[in-house]
Amino acid sequence: MKLSPSVSIEQSETGLEFIKVASSKCDAKIFLQGGQITEFIPKNNKPLIWVSNNETFKEGVSIRGGIPICWPWFGNHQNQDWPAHGFARTSLWQADEVHESDEHITISLNLPMKLVNPTYWPHHSALKVEFVLSEQLQVRLTTTNLSNTAFSYTQALHTYFPTSDIKNTVVDGLQGAQYIEFGEGPFAQNEQVNFTRETDMVYTQAALLQHIHTPDGIIKVSRENSSSCVLWNPWIEKSKRLSNFADDEYLSMVCLEAANVLEDKVTLEPKQSHTLVTTISWA
Repeated sequence: MKLSPSVSIEQSETGLEFIKVASSKCDAKIFLQGGQITEFIPKNNKPLIWVSNNETFKEGVSIRGGIPICWPWFGNHQNQDWPAHGFARTSLWQADEVHESDEHITISLNLPMKLVNPTYWPHHSALKVEFVLSEQLQVRLTTTNLSNTAFSYTQALHTYFPTSDIKNTVVDGLQGAQYIEFGEGPFAQNEQVNFTRETDMVYTQAALLQHIHTPDGIIKVSRENSSSCVLWNPWIEKSKRLSNFADDEYLSMVCLEAANVLEDKVTLEPKQSHTLVTTISWA
């Protein structure tokens, strides 16, 4: 892969390779493990994504924060022994291309399917993620069906956002959607969402734009090719059970995830592609 002036490849203290971006528009880090962006800071602004202070960056373990790629299933598989949220978020991705212009930097990675356990995923397919970095961040996850038969899958871009106080954080723009939570529902979302307890809402029929109002500013979150999204905060008790997560870190993060889940799952016919897109910025 040919690099550009603002892009380098470095290693974490634990030996994981990541792509570092230091440009006139932003700073960023993208780990090859998981194809996962863990840092995005627009120039002269605050970080736009969150990573746990307890993260250990170990090989084969999903990174707690950034934007994990949940694919080709979201949540727990019906086979209890299979990895939660699929295998993409712990697999080693391959860097493909870097394009740098005055407006933005685009970095693309692919998941080498020859390394994927066919027990988990017997389908002939391709998976690519593109990061378009400027003052805003766009992530584009493209699945292509290379086989002669259709297949279906679910997915999410599991974005962790920062806040200085979850109790004074509000999500606007989900009004009118339906949600399921803890296996119950669907319920209608009639108001803005605030946080006073564990929250794990899986939305369908959701508008394409939300705003997260935090004490530090408003984060704008939009989606393409998706009518579903997930809103998550573990709150007090679940925080104690999470790996690579401090007991009090629920106070400083919230996840709002672009998704294709439930009735919004994707079915790809032969030779078709689907691209899930999320775009985030400070409003």
